[in-house]
Amino acid sequence: MANLNLVTKKPIWKIVLQYLLIVIGIMMYCFSWSVFLVPSHIIGGGVVGLATIIFYLTDIPIGVTNFAVNGILLIIGYRILGGKFGLNTIIGMVTASLSLILFQQILEVQNMDCFKFENMELVTKAILGGVVSGVGIGICFINGGNSGGSDIIALIVTKYRNVSPGSVILIVDAFVIASTLLVPDGLGLEGMVYCYIVLVAFTYTLDLVVEGQKQTYQITIMSQLNEQIADAIGNEVKRGVTLLNGWGWYSKKDQKVLLVIAQKKDRVEIMRLVKTIDPNAFISIAKTQGVYGKNFDTIKH
Repeated sequence: MANLNLVTKKPIWKIVLQYLLIVIGIMMYCFSWSVFLVPSHIIGGGVVGLATIIFYLTDIPIGVTNFAVNGILLIIGYRILGGKFGLNTIIGMVTASLSLILFQQILEVQNMDCFKFENMELVTKAILGGVVSGVGIGICFINGGNSGGSDIIALIVTKYRNVSPGSVILIVDAFVIASTLLVPDGLGLEGMVYCYIVLVAFTYTLDLVVEGQKQTYQITIMSQLNEQIADAIGNEVKRGVTLLNGWGWYSKKDQKVLLVIAQKKDRVEIMRLVKTIDPNAFISIAKTQGVYGKNFDTIKH
C-alpha cells in the first residue's frame, strides 16, 4: 500500500516525461546500432549483439530475435526485481524491438544516403556507435528503464552488489562479442577488435551518464552566519547539516564549520544559498567516492 501511495502522489506529467525519456533513450540506442554497427558488421554485445549474429547467419530480423530472447530474461527479472521492473522492461523491450524493425526493415536507414558514412573509418563508426548507444541506455537507466538483455542482468547484479552497471555489461558482452567469429562473412579476428572498441566506448559512456547523476559532494562551509546557512540548507534543499567545532590557527579563534553531504543536483542550490546569506563565506567542495546511508546509496553485500 505504501508503494501505491508513492506512485499516486507522483505528478502525471513526471510519469509521462519519465517514460518518454526511456523511449527516446532506447530509440537512440537502436538508431546507433542500425546506422553505425550493423551495416559495418560490428557487433556491440548484449541480446542485440546476439540477435545480430543470428541475423547474419539466418536473416531473421534483429528485432524479432531481440523480442524472443528478452521475453525469457523478462520472466527471470520479474521474479527477482518485482512488478515495476517488469512493466519498465516490457516497455523497453517492445520499444527496442519495434525501433530495430522500424529503422532496419521499414525505414532502412542503413540505405539512406545521409546515413551511409561510406568514407568513415571503421574505428570511428565503432566509437560513435558505442558512445551514442551508451548515452541512450544511460538516459534509459536514470529514468528507471532498460532495454532488456544484458541490462536486465546488470540490474539484477547491482541489486545485490556495489558494482557499476557498465562493469556487469562489460563482462556479459565480452562473451557475446567472442561469438562474432561464428559469422562467415564477418570481419574475423580484426572485427573483434572493433567490437571491443564499441564495448569500451559504450561502457565508459554509460557509467559517465549513470554515475554522473549519482555523484555526491562533501561541502565544507566556514562563515560567521552558520545558523542562518544551516537553516536555509535544511529547509530549502532538504539536506542534513553537521556543525563541527574548529580552531582557526591563523586567527587563533574558535571557528564553527558546516559539513554537508549533497548530491550533484543540490550543489548549485547550496552554493546559491550560501552566497545569498554570506558572500564572504569560505567554501570547499570535494567529490566523494561513495556515500552510504539515509537518502543515499545502500551498502550491499
